Amino acid sequence: MRREPFAARRGFYPAHPKALAAELDRCLPEVRAPRRAVAVVAPHAGYAYSGLVAGRVYAAIEVPEHVIVLCPKHTRYGSPLAVMTSGSWAIPGAEIPIDEELARRVREACELDEDEEAHLAEHSLEVQLPFLQRRNPGLRLTPVALGVGDWPTLRKLGRRLAEAVRSFGRPTLLVASSDLSHESGDRGRVKRNDDLAIERMLALDAEGLVRVVREREITMCGFAPAAAAIEAAKGLGAAKAELLGYETSLDHGGTEDWIVGYAGLVFE
Repeated sequence: MRREPFAARRGFYPAHPKALAAELDRCLPEVRAPRRAVAVVAPHAGYAYSGLVAGRVYAAIEVPEHVIVLCPKHTRYGSPLAVMTSGSWAIPGAEIPIDEELARRVREACELDEDEEAHLAEHSLEVQLPFLQRRNPGLRLTPVALGVGDWPTLRKLGRRLAEAVRSFGRPTLLVASSDLSHESGDRGRVKRNDDLAIERMLALDAEGLVRVVREREITMCGFAPAAAAIEAAKGLGAAKAELLGYETSLDHGGTEDWIVGYAGLVFE
């Protein structure tokens, strides 16, 4: 199956290759010595809002050939634990093949469902791909969509994901696609809650992230991908995290009627 660029048609990023290239030029700063990372957390709003934060993340790291992207499910379609193990994902001007060997390993190790439907109308994975493909045109993708949020499931998923990557034996990047708070009218609450979530991620405390999201009712749409990726990153040897950027929609012309937070983190 060739998965078509749904998010581009919805205006999350430019649908024409030349316009997309110009937008990536705007978002990606020049970095002289990108570093190796085990995992990253990157936002997934429209590039006009979160593109600069995402760009700081992707400019800072080496992007290997093999990338696993974990995203939340914003729709009810498909399995809550979904992967694609064949086909490709199209973006304007390029087509990214599924990493069939790695995707099969991830499916089997993590007990995921082979499910294209979960990905068809989901924007949060797709918006990562133009950045990743710009940084490595030879990119091969393992796409995973998560509609679960309980810690035991996410702990198991993260640990088995680490096992799959170790057995694969080649440099692999984990990407967790997540925005932070989605709130109406209270920038102070957004900042306080986002700080709490970021604090747990910087501490590589995946369980603590899930707990604080639940206890404080933080409207972080991708806490499940972030928690699973952090748990996997620790299993793969990550020992530190760095916050590369934090902004909200208010920094880019948004209004207090709906405030969304965006953070970019790297785990090494």
